[in-house]
Amino acid sequence: MSDDTAVKLGRKDFQTDQEVRWCPGCGDYSILAAMQLLFAEMGVRPENLVFVSGIGCAARFPYYMETYGIHSIHGRAPAVATGVALARPDLDVWVIGGDGDMLSIGGNHLIHALRRNMGIKIVMFNNQIYGLTKGQYSPTSEMGKITKSSPFGSLDHPFNPVSVALGAEATFVGRTHDMDRKHMMEVLRRANEHEGAAFVEIYQNCNVFNDGAFEAITAKDTRAAMLIDLKHGEPIRFGADNELGVVLNQFGECEIANLADVGEDRLLVHDEHRTDPSLAFAISRLAEQPTTPTPVGVFRDVARPVYEQQVQVQLAAASERSGPGDLGALISGGSTWTVE
Repeated sequence: MSDDTAVKLGRKDFQTDQEVRWCPGCGDYSILAAMQLLFAEMGVRPENLVFVSGIGCAARFPYYMETYGIHSIHGRAPAVATGVALARPDLDVWVIGGDGDMLSIGGNHLIHALRRNMGIKIVMFNNQIYGLTKGQYSPTSEMGKITKSSPFGSLDHPFNPVSVALGAEATFVGRTHDMDRKHMMEVLRRANEHEGAAFVEIYQNCNVFNDGAFEAITAKDTRAAMLIDLKHGEPIRFGADNELGVVLNQFGECEIANLADVGEDRLLVHDEHRTDPSLAFAISRLAEQPTTPTPVGVFRDVARPVYEQQVQVQLAAASERSGPGDLGALISGGSTWTVE
């Protein structure tokens, strides 16, 4: 939400007096800067924002934003944020967490917040490792990953976070990376504008425990050939000379092809507003790991009733039928007993 009558804001209005304590070179710094610059640019008032986090390196985020903030418990940030959004639907509620926090102990809370279409914005910093606890493999680490907790290589098949969000039928799903501030800000801006639950995955480099995990696709000399920037209503093309594109095969799966071989008419046109998430899901499966051409941008942006707004409608209807609720009567009514 913005206030056109407010004074012009700057990044400093969203910076706290707390020392930012991440490892030097961590990708979290660029995400923090992008967030602070974006809110200032959009004119969002700090007192209208709440940041909720769980546990992990990313969970320090609320300390560094001059807004309301809750540093909650491991994996439960979406549940806590759900309570905040229900109690204060007038506030903008953002959830910050890492891939371990969100997809391991917090996986259940994540998918239910998304399927309910809570009016919260969930930003997952994905560095494919547990950073705070010093380098164990996470739910997004590649198979064979050698870490302190998998000395012979991880046997776990990793999650694709965008696919998980689309499978939960999130109404907004995006992906960006910490090496491109402009792209980050645009995807986060779109998430902020969305009515309902928004999920944004940010590829974030952990230069201490998993350095270079995304270098194959984010290095400047490879981005053109490795990042597939999705644009609504446009054929999906990429490459240094836009010579590559995405097509559907006979099974409805997305494949990468040379434009010279297939012709432009065969290219898949991206439709982020398509009601059925299956096509967006197919696009999300183009890259099993971020070492081959990988889609970024907005995968899905559709409208559906927002959960807390529906709750307010139910409360108003109940009040109209029966009058204002009586909390004391509710607590003492029904089956109660006294313990002596």
